Amino acid sequence: MGFEGFNLLVIFGLISLFVISFTMFIKKMVVNTTTTTYETNELGKKLDIIIEQNNRIIALMEKED
Repeated sequence: MGFEGFNLLVIFGLISLFVISFTMFIKKMVVNTTTTTYETNELGKKLDIIIEQNNRIIALMEKED
């Protein structure tokens, strides 16, 4: 009974370790995805500002001609 109990304890421990590790992995993936999405949105906003400024410069240059 002692050896079987030890095997059962090891199997239960390994299953618990897998569940905890998998949960932490999924959590980390969600956090990284959220951060990446936020950074992408910020870059998009900056690019929109640059495009607007370029359009204004082009419009001013066309007025001078």
